[in-house]
Amino acid sequence: MSSDLADRDAADHEKHSFASAEEVDGVPRKWKVYDEYGTVEDKKLLSKVDLRLLPVLTLLYLLSFLDRSNIGNAKIDGLTTDIHVSPPAYNTALAIYFIAYVTFEVPANIILKRFDPQFWLPTLTFCWGIASIFQGFVTNQASLFGIRYLLGATEAGLFPGVIYLFSTYYLRRERHWRVAVFFGGAALAGAFGGVLAYAIGKMDGIGGKRGWQWIFILEGLLTVVVSVVAYRIVPTWSHKAKWLTEAERSRLLARLAADSDAANKEKFEWVYVRQAFTDHLVWGYALLFHGFAFVLYTLSLFMPTIIAGLGFATWKAQLMTVPPNALAAIGIAIGAWLAAQTGRRAPLIIGSGAVAIIGYIILCSTKTAGAQYVGVLFASLGVYTGNALLLSWPSENVSNQTKRAVAVAMQITIGDLGAVTGVLIYRPEWAKDHYRKPHIIAIGYLLFAIVVASALWWWMDKENRRRAEILGSAGGEVDDALGKVDFEDDRRERVRLGDRHVQWRYQV
Repeated sequence: MSSDLADRDAADHEKHSFASAEEVDGVPRKWKVYDEYGTVEDKKLLSKVDLRLLPVLTLLYLLSFLDRSNIGNAKIDGLTTDIHVSPPAYNTALAIYFIAYVTFEVPANIILKRFDPQFWLPTLTFCWGIASIFQGFVTNQASLFGIRYLLGATEAGLFPGVIYLFSTYYLRRERHWRVAVFFGGAALAGAFGGVLAYAIGKMDGIGGKRGWQWIFILEGLLTVVVSVVAYRIVPTWSHKAKWLTEAERSRLLARLAADSDAANKEKFEWVYVRQAFTDHLVWGYALLFHGFAFVLYTLSLFMPTIIAGLGFATWKAQLMTVPPNALAAIGIAIGAWLAAQTGRRAPLIIGSGAVAIIGYIILCSTKTAGAQYVGVLFASLGVYTGNALLLSWPSENVSNQTKRAVAVAMQITIGDLGAVTGVLIYRPEWAKDHYRKPHIIAIGYLLFAIVVASALWWWMDKENRRRAEILGSAGGEVDDALGKVDFEDDRRERVRLGDRHVQWRYQV
């Protein structure tokens, strides 16, 4: 009964809010939606949703990033020496993880769309936790390659799955800072991981195991424990959320229906998968992340090695990874706040890329440890902030639920191919020159990302103006612009066209 009430409430509001494309009672529709659904009750509802979603999902991503990147801490603690893995083979092990990651991302989100995040996301967490533990028992190159592939395959579905789940709870303009908070788990993992690796490394010799083995075992065990608890905490789809009252669920679905298609109980159809693969904007979001992913993962994976290469002892290098990641977390918070205040994403992404380029220029042009460390700080600030802002774009701008799920997964999949390239380019033979050549290539990737962000900004802004002109010439009324249709026919047409509908407005 509650779901019937929610559907009726959402449909009634949708009929009103889509009666006019740009204005409702003389007020711009996009502002009307946020004014109407920005009451004290809505703020309380959002706080309840935030409290249920953000802590647990951010914790899962923190653990995910910790379990994939702690190999960098393990390396400087003796991993490659003990199991006789050459420097090129170590880079290959890093690449193998991302090959598995990009292979399974789109299938994982398709599975999520057909099942339940309350089961699917904790199950993935449990599986990669087990894989992480077994990293502590590798004895040779082959076993390291195999377990890194398994880790990548099991971690692949978390990030795109959570981004899609956010789209079923939040209005489009509300998502970006939630995504930024969620992505902040990556920066926190870097800061937390450095301290944790330093402490666990002190267990060297206990139980006959080396310090790097305990890093994998204990951090993986933490993930497994959290995953078991997560089965009771990770939320299901918004229309089935029993932790909301009937009135809260109805209100939530009405808010979503006024803003996008997120409240619809849409069946899976392959046509929307094809739409995602043929949409040039989806490829644009993916290529944008491709440029930023190159620097994100090379920086996070090689930061301990880069800092150790400046002449610091192993234990000090572990601890000195903390400030760059802490600064990145602050940058993410400021970037998300500015995006919320200005309603603009593209200029902040471009600005973040410019800050990262400054960092890499410092790394390329200086020789002293102090100056190099400043370069790491600038690079971390720009790289993490830019990634936090760009990763919410597809969830805000792609409509049709299945298309959006695939688009989000495509962005991460194609983006992470940049990570594969990055870990192979940061070759050991270039480490002697403080990775100067790879840093120059990183600048090229950042410039590429800035160009893509600029192109997306230009095209979406132009398309928003074009659609406004179409409706403006028809007096702002959908019936005049598209022909007289009844509400149900118009609703079906909007579902079919999604973000290609004349009423849809891109968030730039």
